Order: sequence, then structure tokens, then C-alpha cells
Amino acid sequence: MRTDQILTRLERVFARLDREPERPAHLQTPQMSRHRVVLLGSTLAFYLAIVVAVLTTSWLVRLDWQIMFFRPYEQWPQLHAFLDYLVVLGQRGPTAVMVAAWLGWRSWRQHTLRPLITLGVALLLLNVTVGAVKLGLGRLGPHYATEIGSAELFAGGDIFPSGHTANAVVTWGILAYLASTGVTRRVLSIVSAVVSLSVGATTVYLGTHWVSDVLLGWSAGLLILLALPWFEPLIARTEAYVFDLRELLRRRAETGRMPAPVVSALTPLLSAGGKWKLRPVVAAGQPVPQSVPAGVAATAATSAAATTVAAVVAVHSSAPRATVHPAGRPHVIRSERTPVTPAGSRRPPHTDRATARGTAARPVAGG
Repeated sequence: MRTDQILTRLERVFARLDREPERPAHLQTPQMSRHRVVLLGSTLAFYLAIVVAVLTTSWLVRLDWQIMFFRPYEQWPQLHAFLDYLVVLGQRGPTAVMVAAWLGWRSWRQHTLRPLITLGVALLLLNVTVGAVKLGLGRLGPHYATEIGSAELFAGGDIFPSGHTANAVVTWGILAYLASTGVTRRVLSIVSAVVSLSVGATTVYLGTHWVSDVLLGWSAGLLILLALPWFEPLIARTEAYVFDLRELLRRRAETGRMPAPVVSALTPLLSAGGKWKLRPVVAAGQPVPQSVPAGVAATAATSAAATTVAAVVAVHSSAPRATVHPAGRPHVIRSERTPVTPAGSRRPPHTDRATARGTAARPVAGG
């Protein structure tokens, strides 16, 4: 009884997964409002102020050194093991994979590529902007500092701004940016803010970044999120281009202008959740019939790949080839065949052997 209940629940789960994806009627797209423009301008001013403060070796650099000498990882060593795992939430590889998996599921369920394309654009902006400043200023980290009180700029380093902090802001903040309702957006904004603040503070605790690095990382990530609405037209054009390319591949598959292995590999991507099926043309103006009895449909679903390859191979042949059979010969009994003596044989001719056999002495009955 317990096993039957578990199987029933699993069947319901898979039935839910196999349902036809539905695209919401109204997907909320953030707009570049006046409020957002004000936030963007304020964040940009804060960003520039931090850069100037570090370049001029101001009070912010002195604060960096004071916290470095304080050595938080020695003050609270019991937190070290936990924070070593927490800082992973700011690493680009693991976080990008987790968020991309979730956004990929959303893209499939909603029949839209906007979540994945938006994530790609945000990560591209993050790599370009943060990477350029890192390499341009070349600041060394606390563990590699050479002169007390110095800003450690233009020394070949790459820690200003903090990449972990900026990546945490962008990667987790993109979930709030793509939220479909206002309540969900506010909740995810709070969660992403807590995660990004925790990651930034953890890098200071571990001694891998200065305080000014973390402040600039927060500002850099927030600037990218606030500027994303300006890239919405580009995201929409990219999505339209991908769908147009899919339609082109569908037509090429239906007309047989694509190799069979390629069609078999691309069929899951071109099917759009089962809304499209390959309809190859066998002859001019004669599409393959699609009506299948209900009893055969379930069996045919298990061999979809083999059916696709066979259909495309049929398209490539312009006309059915006639089967060529070798010309038949009358069957002759072996005893009726004419004996042939091979040329150069040392055996006597057939007739001599027959004569010799005919004249052989036989015992006479009663003799």
C-alpha cells in the first residue's frame, strides 16, 4: 500500500512536468523609470567617490589598513570554517550554474528566452566593467601588501573592486530583476541583498579584500542591475533572432536539406515542448500523414528518434528505387549436366573411365 502511494505521487509529479508549457499573458519588464535613473546616478557618484578616495590615499585607505591589522579571522576563529563555505556564494562558476539552471527551467515553462539572455548580458557586463577596472588599477590585496599606509595601486594586482561581491550582487539580484510579480521581486531583493552583504563582509573577514574593494564591488554590481532596462531592446532582438533561426532549421529539416544525424540531434530543441513535429515531404506535394491510432501513439513515442531518422532518409531519395534481381536459370539435375574435363588434366577422358568401368570383371552367379 505504501509503495502504491509513492508511485501515485511520482506519477502526478511527472504528469505535471509533462504538461504543455504555458507562457504568461503579461510578463513584467522593468522600465528605466525616473526613480531608477536617480538610483543609477547616485550609485555612479558613490562609485566614483570610492575610486577617487583610494587614488588619493585618503581616510578610506587608512581604514583599510586598520581593519587589516585587526585581523578579524584571528579575533573570531570559530567562524572561519563556516565562512569558507559561505564565500562560495560569490564565486562566478557555481553561482552562475545554479542560477542558469533555474532560469533555464523558467524559460522552458514560459516559452521565452528572456531570462537566460538577460543573465548572459548581465554576466557579460560584469566581466567587462569589473575586469577592466581590476586590470587598470592593479591593486594588491592585504596579504600581498608591501608598504604600510599605501593604496597598493598599479602593482600588478587584480582585487579592486571585489569580484566576489560584484558577482553576488549581479547573480542573485538577477532573480529579483526577472521576478514576475511585485511581491516576489521585493522578497528576492531582500534575499539577494543579504547574500551579497554577507559575501562582501566574509572577504574582509578572510583578509582577501580591503574594505574599499568590497564597497566598490557592491556599487559595480548595483550599477549593472540598474542599467539592465537599457539593454531590454537588445535582449528582445536577440530572442527574436533565435526563434527565427529555429524556424529556419525546422524548414530545412522538413524539406530534407539537413543530414539525418543532425535532425535527430536537434529534434528535442526544435520541438518546442511537443508543439512541432517533423513533417517531411516524401513526394512533391504529398506530406506524410500524421494521423496515428490512439493505441499506436504510445508505442510510437518510444521510438521517436528512429522514426525521425527514417523519415529524413526517405526525403533524400527523390524516387523509389526498383529492386534489381539477377536473371533466373533453369534448374538442372546434377546427373544430367555435361561432364567437363579440365584442360591439362592427367586423368583419362570421361569416356575411357566409363569404358573401363563397363568392362570390369564381375563375379558370375552360381560360378
